Amino acid sequence: MVGAGLPRGVWMLGFVSLFMDMSSEMAHAVLPLFLTGALGASVATVGLIDGIAEAVAQVMKLFSGVASDWIRSRKWLAVTGYGLSALTKPLFPLAASPLGVLAARVADRVGKGIRGSPRDAMVADFTRPEQRGAAFGLRQALDTVGAVLGPLIAVVLLWRFAYDVRSILWVACIPAVITVLILALGVQEPERKGNDKTKGNWREAFRPVNPGRAFWIVLALGVALSVARMSEAFLVLKAQDAGMGIAFIPLVMVVMSLVYLLAVYPAGVFADRWGTRGLLLAGLVALVVADTFLAQRRGLPMMLTGIAFWGLHMGLTQGLLGKLVADAAPTPLRGTCFGYFNIGCGLASLVSGLVAGLLWDRIGSAATFMFGGGMAAFAALLVLADRK
Repeated sequence: MVGAGLPRGVWMLGFVSLFMDMSSEMAHAVLPLFLTGALGASVATVGLIDGIAEAVAQVMKLFSGVASDWIRSRKWLAVTGYGLSALTKPLFPLAASPLGVLAARVADRVGKGIRGSPRDAMVADFTRPEQRGAAFGLRQALDTVGAVLGPLIAVVLLWRFAYDVRSILWVACIPAVITVLILALGVQEPERKGNDKTKGNWREAFRPVNPGRAFWIVLALGVALSVARMSEAFLVLKAQDAGMGIAFIPLVMVVMSLVYLLAVYPAGVFADRWGTRGLLLAGLVALVVADTFLAQRRGLPMMLTGIAFWGLHMGLTQGLLGKLVADAAPTPLRGTCFGYFNIGCGLASLVSGLVAGLLWDRIGSAATFMFGGGMAAFAALLVLADRK
């Protein structure tokens, strides 16, 4: 049975992720069209906006992760982050220029950055080491349910509101509020064991630490993956480039998310029982295959096949990365290590989004996905090179 034996807190954090991802993906399914259509932005601008926003989120995760170790209270940091994201959702429909969208994305991602490391560290705090693959897999699976529902709702609303994207962005505010209520009222923070070496003054809390070789290897892998896997905005733009009708473009995210949903929990269980190396390699091969299909210009079936393989890659790797960080991090520095991991991946996402957007504008979409496939192959070499 899915999730059998996992603590209630893991389930509740999963539902928190479900509703926030429903809100975010409802908006993200139409936001690239809003930028390039209504606001006249270039594809490079879309990539830059996404890259800056994600980099800001990951930088904030460093500070929130360290803070959660220092003050030993993860839940209310997470509530603050989810609450900030909910409060900033109305900035999207109010935006009148690409700069306005950038401001909204940055504010939203600051909220994501504040909540991400404490939430992931709470999942680890709730569980035993032999449960963590399943726990992170379950949270990602419920997150992905929201990622499926969000674009589906966006498709219905595109018809209902006669392609008025701003109205969809207003509706996306509702599940964000539900998220905050679930976390504030439905999650009781677990008691943590371990020493208090991070507790004291802020200067000590932010002093550089060395979590050990195992963690730095995981970080290097995460950075390589973040460069290889560009923003999902490029999948939406690829669908438009391939000739998909505007009312159906959000279904691209549904295809990706359904495959992701089917793969992510079994991948976590597999990792707990048989290890992570094979799964990582399979996930990277899936990304290379996805980019190969997406680089082609042979119509919708080729594009949808590539997007399905992209979802398979996500399912095989995303919950797995959380487990790898949790297992490699010293217990009293768990939030800090999630913060380091996220800031490294965020800076890589900034570079990736900018490079991918420039390649698209100057050479074409094929160059963007060929770049991603090459970086995925490089990440696979890192996995093969690590014998430990």
